[in-house]
Amino acid sequence: MRHKKKKSRGINRYSTKIISVLGSSKTPLNYKQICMRLGIHDPKSRAEVISCLQHLLIKETITEPNRGKFKLQPSNKYHTGVFSSTSRGSGYIKADYIEEEIFIPAHKTQHALNGDTVEFYILNRKRNARIEGEIINVTQRAKLDHVGIIQIHDNFAFVIPDNTKIPVDIYVPLKKTKNAEEGQKVLVRIEDWPEKADCPTGKVIEVLGHPGDHQTEIHAILADYGLPHEFPKNVEAFANSIDTSIRPEEIKKRKDFRSVLTFTIDPKDAKDFDDALSFKVLENGHFEVGIHIADVSYYVKEGTILDDEAYQRATSIYLVDRVVPMLPECLSNHACSLRPREEKYTFSAVFEINNNGQLFNQWFGRTVIFSDARFSYEEAQHIIETKTKTIPDDVSLTNKTYTTSDDIKQAILTLDKLAKLLRHNRLNSGAISFDKLEVKFNLDSNNNPSDVYFKTSKDANKLIEEFMLLANRKVSEFIGKQTPSKTFVYRVHDVPDQQKLENLQRIVYQFGHKLNLKSPKQISTSLNQLLKDVVGTKEQNLVDTLAIRSMSKAEYTTQNIGHYGLAFEFYSHFTSPIRRYPDIMAHRLLQHYLDGKSSPNQSTFEDKCKHASKMENLATKAERDSIKYMQIKYMQHHKNTSFSGVISGVTEWGIYVEITENKCEGMVRIKDLTQDYFTFDSENYALVGEKTKQCYQLGDRVTVKVKHADLIRRHLDFTII
Repeated sequence: MRHKKKKSRGINRYSTKIISVLGSSKTPLNYKQICMRLGIHDPKSRAEVISCLQHLLIKETITEPNRGKFKLQPSNKYHTGVFSSTSRGSGYIKADYIEEEIFIPAHKTQHALNGDTVEFYILNRKRNARIEGEIINVTQRAKLDHVGIIQIHDNFAFVIPDNTKIPVDIYVPLKKTKNAEEGQKVLVRIEDWPEKADCPTGKVIEVLGHPGDHQTEIHAILADYGLPHEFPKNVEAFANSIDTSIRPEEIKKRKDFRSVLTFTIDPKDAKDFDDALSFKVLENGHFEVGIHIADVSYYVKEGTILDDEAYQRATSIYLVDRVVPMLPECLSNHACSLRPREEKYTFSAVFEINNNGQLFNQWFGRTVIFSDARFSYEEAQHIIETKTKTIPDDVSLTNKTYTTSDDIKQAILTLDKLAKLLRHNRLNSGAISFDKLEVKFNLDSNNNPSDVYFKTSKDANKLIEEFMLLANRKVSEFIGKQTPSKTFVYRVHDVPDQQKLENLQRIVYQFGHKLNLKSPKQISTSLNQLLKDVVGTKEQNLVDTLAIRSMSKAEYTTQNIGHYGLAFEFYSHFTSPIRRYPDIMAHRLLQHYLDGKSSPNQSTFEDKCKHASKMENLATKAERDSIKYMQIKYMQHHKNTSFSGVISGVTEWGIYVEITENKCEGMVRIKDLTQDYFTFDSENYALVGEKTKQCYQLGDRVTVKVKHADLIRRHLDFTII
């Protein structure tokens, strides 16, 4: 992978320090004077300072009154950033050109709420004090709709937001309560915030139900992020009217794979099957592997209300007890789903591979397939582990006493071998291997969690993963390497945050580990080794958490910078169009180019990419909230149980502890640590006792009990035993 082509989007680590130096100087300074005041002497760091000065000039944060000499813009120069509020009304702003967060006192927020984009200016900074600012305008609200509990009074009502980062109640006239009853959970929309009013005014747009009720709380999670829980009736009707029959005239337009051995491997409870694999041994001894993806774009046509709805949703949402699909069920679970013993339209990537995992030929295009069998991951794993074709009753989850043919057994074993070779090559190229546990629940008939377990990735999971990665990579390479360049939807992942990596390096050094930060390739190699070395150790949770936090977020864009985590120069999402709209866009663009057409408008697709990234982020937050909700529901019934846990977070107001056996996370408040007066050591992620010097540090193991489980606020309080 050619990392030198990448353009990092990270923040220069000297931005805040330069602003501070220039802010405290009465006269303009050149770069040598700035470096002297910062104690910088090495050539590499000096070059970073020079680069940062140019960046601050472009952003108009500083000026250059004389050639080579710089000064800070007057303090009333406005900046733009995103406001993060606290429950006390104060907050912080993160600007893309200032490394340090700017503190905003509660009386200088100008009615800004959490997540709002604001204009602000930096106040004069006192020596060795934190940077403070004042908001002068809210340019864009992050959201207008909020979930909360309604309180009905004689002449008016108030909604108290569930989100503790919203420090104000919302005033609602009685005529706008939508007949909500006292204490019910509602979705309220802010309509106005008069300049001199202490709180905004709004109206109830949906009554969700009574707090604590399962359906109410799940719908509240979706509503809080502006996510739907059902389809509009006209969209459902349109989807049901689509002709989903397999027609002879359409088959003639496609490559026919119906006679080639084909099967699916999916989770045991899956209902939508995006992908299938076909396998054939060629005369030259090589293998033909087909990666067949549901041809959703054949049914979901641009310009229809169905396509508009899919675009707005952008993704399916996987909550603990349900799936909120991107497409109506008649398509997601039936027409598009590659169900066994049914003919289906697909979009395929077909590869010729030899026994050593080398690729010789590739082909992309529309196809028709017939899936011979459906396997769960457990069934495929049993075949891989035992090399047998018989699946016993206690393993078979999709077909009781199902026995595979010799051909399918051999296909799975060969594909497993090839997948291991592909994975080995990927890791050798610098891919980072994060094998995080996924929390799952067994639910009873009333949606109460009876058990918590972890979903782990085994060979069968990795088999599917590697061939999906292969298809995604090769499709994006096929388009990305064409000249002139063509518009496409890429899935990109930037290089890690350098400062966070340096923090990780400093922390792991205390446990006897090292990181090599000299180049992107060396970073990934040493990170992989570190993640292996800490397995089973006291510091594993700490290292895993900090390593993930150091990574950039993956996103969709038409501007390709490669995928650092996977070590791919080109990467897209192509293999899950039933549940991801960017995959539908990728299918349409690929077919567009296969038909010899010219590149469409890039900015149009870039806007769609930004929307898809935003919706993916919201869906991820909703999914996490549903897990948190179910974890608290589970812990409500285990208040008298002692649990072993690991400190997963440290703040000035307490420590977060993650229970080892079920991954439930709760807080031990600093006021409950009564054996000493504890202060927050931000550099070492620790609380330290003033008298005893007792230390609670990120990664430490502790034993806790549940003090309070708040299902409505989705918060757990622990006490340390």
